[in-house]
Amino acid sequence: MSKTKLLSIAVIGLMVINIGIVGFLLIKKPPMPPGGRPPMPEAGPKKIIAERLDFDKEQVAAFEKLVEAHQTSVKALGDSIKIAKNNLFLTLQSETFAGKDSLVNLLGALQKQMELLHYQHFTDLKKICRPDQLNRYNDLTSELASFFGAGKNGPPPPQH
Repeated sequence: MSKTKLLSIAVIGLMVINIGIVGFLLIKKPPMPPGGRPPMPEAGPKKIIAERLDFDKEQVAAFEKLVEAHQTSVKALGDSIKIAKNNLFLTLQSETFAGKDSLVNLLGALQKQMELLHYQHFTDLKKICRPDQLNRYNDLTSELASFFGAGKNGPPPPQH
């Protein structure tokens, strides 16, 4: 077999492999888009809450604004938590772990703010409800932890 024929077979084989890989990537979607968390599915907590409380169009619009403001606040506070955690783990590089206690206290305070932010969000949600919806709201509050808790599927997979 000549070198030219062998080279031609190798090139064709590599092209077939490349086409197969591209086809596979186009058909199979990645589990998580680059850059962060995937968007909530259509039947996410927002839609479930609006349906369970039987919101009308005006209430849905008010709820959308409430959710948007809440998400903005959560993101800002989440960024502060991430910075504090990074700084905490940087203390591992020193022999004395200087600043560890103050950073742990800061993280505790930030986490407390996060929980209060979530709580306030649901008190604001209650204000949107009509009197005839309050029983549904009360029923919903017993399920809120399961909507937003991380315990359902365990911890997120490690990112490499």
